[in-house]
Formats: sequence, C-alpha cells, structure tokens
Amino acid sequence: MSVHPSAVVHPAARLGRGVSVGAYSIIGEHVEVGDDTVIGPHVVVSGHTRIGQSNRIFQFCSIGEAPQDKKYAGEPTRLEIGDRNTIREFCTLNCGTAQDVGVTRLGDDNWIMAYVHLAHDCQVGNQTIFANNAQLAGHVHVGDWAILGGFTVVHQFVRIGAHSITAMGTILLQDLPPYVMAAGNPGEPRAINAEGLKRRGFSAAAVTAVKRAFKTLYKSGLKLEEARADIEAESATVPELAMLSGFLAAPGRGIIR
Repeated sequence: MSVHPSAVVHPAARLGRGVSVGAYSIIGEHVEVGDDTVIGPHVVVSGHTRIGQSNRIFQFCSIGEAPQDKKYAGEPTRLEIGDRNTIREFCTLNCGTAQDVGVTRLGDDNWIMAYVHLAHDCQVGNQTIFANNAQLAGHVHVGDWAILGGFTVVHQFVRIGAHSITAMGTILLQDLPPYVMAAGNPGEPRAINAEGLKRRGFSAAAVTAVKRAFKTLYKSGLKLEEARADIEAESATVPELAMLSGFLAAPGRGIIR
C-alpha cells in the first residue's frame, strides 16, 4: 500500500493490498478500497463507498458524496464500484437515496471519461463507455456494453439498453432500447449498433435479425405492443431478441420513437 504523506485517510477506512493514494486525496471513514486500486491526487472519496479491485481513479474526482437531491436527509446510502474501471478527471459519482434502492452502482470494466456525472441511484452495468461530459440524472439504468457519446444528457428514470449507442450531444428523455443507435435533441432512433455487435462476436444471422427487429419496431407502422409481440415470437429462434422483447415489456418512460 502506498499513501502519499499529504493524503488524509481516515483510520477506519479499509484499504486493500497494493492500493495507491495520491497527493492531497481524502479517504473517508466509511470507505473500502479493493486491492491494487490507484487513486490519483486531489481525489475525495467519501460516504459509504465500496470500490473494488484494480480500478484507476484520476485526479480531481468526487466519489461517494451526498446525492444532489433535496429529499436527502443524511441517510447512510451507498455507492458501489466494481472492478477494473477507469474513471477519468473531474468525474462525480454520488451515493443513492432512501427513495430508491439506496445505492448507486457502477459495475466492472467500464471506461468513464472526464467530467462524467452519475447521479444518485443510477445502476450502470459492465463494459460501458461514457465519453466526456456524459451526464446521468437520478435513477437511470444503463445496460452492459452501452456507449454514451460526449455531452449525452439523460433524463431521470430513463433506461438505456445493452449494446446501444448515442451520438455526441444526444438528449435522452425516454428509454433507449437495446442495440439501437440514437442521436438528436430529443434523441431519435437512427439504426442499430451493427458495428458494435460485430465487434462483440454477434453472428451475421443475429445482426440481420436485430436489423429486422428494428424495422418491425420503427418502420412497420405497428403499435408498440404489436411490434413487441412480433419480436417476442421471433426470439424463439433468435435468442438475442429476447433481451429486446423483455426491455419493451418492462415499465419505463416509454421508448424513443
């Protein structure tokens, strides 16, 4: 363990083996940091925060601070960060609130670029990429492998499906289904994330089926429930469509159209 002499680490904080804490960083009383995590200079880690193994947190980040919610009354809500995440400069990750599950979560192997904000009660999966200045309001759920372009802004309670992608400056006011590419203000569906699916090993047949499902959802003129039923029927032979069908069936803010 390597802690710079100018860093302030509370005696009750728990730091694993191989943890590095940079100059002038502050680690609070209720913080747990897993093995081999590197915390750069001028980082504040506070609240009831658990950070997993082999993360790298760059300078000037605020991790685990109280949520920006007027209803917050000091409850011991939490922030949980998984393993092998990269969190670049000036990111802010807040704890959860008692009005939701009480915990904000960031999974494993995520690439979080500078100035990203994860508000209270956000639930982010694995292998996501958030480009510079992506901003999530409270209670947002993000699926695995999603990519948010720079300056993407997401309304509270929005769901972002796995393998989806947004263009720079996209404003998401409603749910973004899995596999879909979105752009604009407000965000509109443009196509599927075909290149991303190919890179992740989706077969040509699966990509073709996802493209066909996109047309069913957005180009066929069917009502949403009718389109979902068609996609669900096709998922019997194309397992990759089950996730899309399930997403459409779940309650939310309504999908972008």
